[in-house]
Amino acid sequence: MDELPALATVSNPETPAHDTTAAYAARFPELARCQHFRKLRWPAPAPAGALVSSLGIGTYLGDEDDATDTGYADALRAAIAGGINLIDTAITYRRQRSERVIGRVLAEKLVPRDELVVCTKAGYIDFPAGLPAGLIQPGQVAARSHCMAPVYLAHQIQCSLENLGLQTIDVFYLHNPETQQAELSREEFYRRLRAAFELLEKQVAQGRIRAYGAATWSGFRVPPDAVEFLDLQRMVATAREVAGDSHHFRFIQLPYNLAMPEAFTLLNQTVDKPPFVSTLNAAFRLGLHTIASASLMNGRLHQLPAEAREHLQAFLPAAASDAELALQFVRSTASVTAGLVGMSRVAHVAANLRAASVSPAPPAQVGKLLGG
Repeated sequence: MDELPALATVSNPETPAHDTTAAYAARFPELARCQHFRKLRWPAPAPAGALVSSLGIGTYLGDEDDATDTGYADALRAAIAGGINLIDTAITYRRQRSERVIGRVLAEKLVPRDELVVCTKAGYIDFPAGLPAGLIQPGQVAARSHCMAPVYLAHQIQCSLENLGLQTIDVFYLHNPETQQAELSREEFYRRLRAAFELLEKQVAQGRIRAYGAATWSGFRVPPDAVEFLDLQRMVATAREVAGDSHHFRFIQLPYNLAMPEAFTLLNQTVDKPPFVSTLNAAFRLGLHTIASASLMNGRLHQLPAEAREHLQAFLPAAASDAELALQFVRSTASVTAGLVGMSRVAHVAANLRAASVSPAPPAQVGKLLGG
């Protein structure tokens, strides 16, 4: 393990004229005092100094039915009203139903659009009504399910904009790009990645997205010699080749929780030269934000063994529930901007906001907890 820089947080957010996320944060002073709002370093031309909640609402799980739509809609309203302005989804989540539910709630204009940070993903191929003719060419699909071809990504962004009812997506992620590497050489993979980045920089210039990144399951959590390994420094270098230092590859998303701590513990990345450092360390040094997915491991960290809970409470602030304790672990980790939690019920939102109302532990405590 290695040392990580401290969190970028705010305790008394002011309201700069160029960014209304600060106005949103200012309406929740108690949460702000507990370091719930973190600074985003948006690349130009997006506004500087945006604030994002330390917990985001995820929309992955659930059936493809009206009842689940209603649950997510109610949870989204409660989250926005309660102090969560980070919304995460993907075009394939529940076969576009999650994006469309978000779009319906955003259309209610509960808060100004620019107070929210809306993120989505694409890469997987999933068309309930059939694949549009000519959209994907032979040889562009990997693992029979994944495509990063520029024309395909542009189509998916357009679909997501329509589903969400937005003119601009704040963060667009390539969804599990490591899926491609099982069938490609490293050189061919990064050639395809460069083509995708070129498209995404054009999408930024057109105002359709503000920034982009990579949302992965395993790519950043495996050793460098693993087939699915993603080299963060090389990805940033690719973005710089395309757009220089003003590139918009600024976010990564990966699982990070009490049962999956590799982003902190596994030294698998390099920055400039060896020694190896953790993904969290490398991301910070390369100017990227890290968003933790699966903060509760898809609900499996709601109930911890008594011995584990006692051990955790020696390092982290007291919590009313095991889920809150698990969320405090994520929120207390240096260089984690925010943790995503699936919330399809209002009760989920209320419980998770209780965790946000307690100040995180000092980052050094997480290192002690993980044996550093």
